[in-house]
Amino acid sequence: MVGGEVKAPAGRDTRQDLDNGADEILVSTFREKLLDEIDLTELSKLDLTQRRARLERVMTHLVAREGPLLSSRERTTLIRRVVAETLGLGVLEPLLADEAVTEIMINGPDTIFVERLGRLELSPTRFVSVDQLMQTIDRIVSTVNRRVDESSPMVDARLHTGERVNVILPPLALDGPVVTIRKFPRAFTMSELVVRDTLDEETAAFLASCVRAKLNIVVSGGTGSGKTTLLNALSAAIPEHERIVTIEDAAELSLQQKHVIRLESRPANIEGRGQVTIRDLVRNSLRMRPDRIVVGEVRGGETMDMLSAMNTGHEGSLTTVHANSPADALSRLETLASMSDLEIPFQAVQEQVNNAVDVIVQLDRGPDGSRRISAVVSLESRRREEYLLHEVSLFEAAPVGADRIVRGRHVPRPLSPMLSQRLRLAGEQLPPGFDAAQGA
Repeated sequence: MVGGEVKAPAGRDTRQDLDNGADEILVSTFREKLLDEIDLTELSKLDLTQRRARLERVMTHLVAREGPLLSSRERTTLIRRVVAETLGLGVLEPLLADEAVTEIMINGPDTIFVERLGRLELSPTRFVSVDQLMQTIDRIVSTVNRRVDESSPMVDARLHTGERVNVILPPLALDGPVVTIRKFPRAFTMSELVVRDTLDEETAAFLASCVRAKLNIVVSGGTGSGKTTLLNALSAAIPEHERIVTIEDAAELSLQQKHVIRLESRPANIEGRGQVTIRDLVRNSLRMRPDRIVVGEVRGGETMDMLSAMNTGHEGSLTTVHANSPADALSRLETLASMSDLEIPFQAVQEQVNNAVDVIVQLDRGPDGSRRISAVVSLESRRREEYLLHEVSLFEAAPVGADRIVRGRHVPRPLSPMLSQRLRLAGEQLPPGFDAAQGA
């Protein structure tokens, strides 16, 4: 620094460096100056928007007073980068703020992919070095009292804004640290999902009727197919007067009812103690007098507890499972339930599934990135019968054209007498499309 002015290192083109995301030395220097100028105690009393505005004002004065000769664009880039490094996760902040981005995949410091509107694309954003990436990782895991290093190279965490983060380091990751950030999904209503062609109005009305009639619903789908988004939308049909307990690995659901108890599992701490599993929470929730239990996703032995709850007075419960078809969903539930520490015969597990599950909603992700309901089926078998699935609604896809966009229509099918009777006894009027199909 000469005469109060920060200069770029010799032999480097400052304009080019700033165009690539601001020179790292400039960012580091001005971050230290910014921290010297501000009162951290006073800053902590402000919300995030106010903090950002305050820091940007201070940085503007600092750069005007002590900064190098920069264009307007370069000055703005520097200010935003320093504030991002001070407040959050640096170069990732613009991606986290982009509502169109649903997933951020960091494959080492030089390669960042994002999923935008259902499609993967390479982002121009990058980290300057492995050290900068590791600093960002440390900032993420420290907020949840976790540690990640060569002795503990894998970790799951969650940002304070709800995004789920998975980190895996070398030597397990051969090409450098790998970070995957699943962004907190916005809560869509059923009407918005209809507009997005996830389902049609008749199917939406039918599913809302199933929720109000206290049918147990399983949402099935692959990774990134929109299971949590649909689960959240379905939950809006739960009556306001009911007590709802939600149980998740990472809190993503955003129910609008007044009487909602939100529970979240907890991993073990650095010493390997203090873990609270989904199963622990499901068992405890039964003592909390819930009218409904909503489990974000069943993945293990808690499945048997969930099925038992559905069979013993907790009708109208909702959950998701990772499977590629309704039939696969039933097999998956069987497998997960068998992971319980109880020795349960296969036929007893089958009986639990038959008596617990009423409706399965299958979500698929198309080659164009679209997410939609591909099938709604009811489970007609009971007790220890072989599984009998009855199609309620199917998405019939049209041949894919040159634009590679998936088009088609949702076709209702005749309801089974058992399902139709349950809905009518609950006072639910079937949507016109299903009435028409039933009389066909």
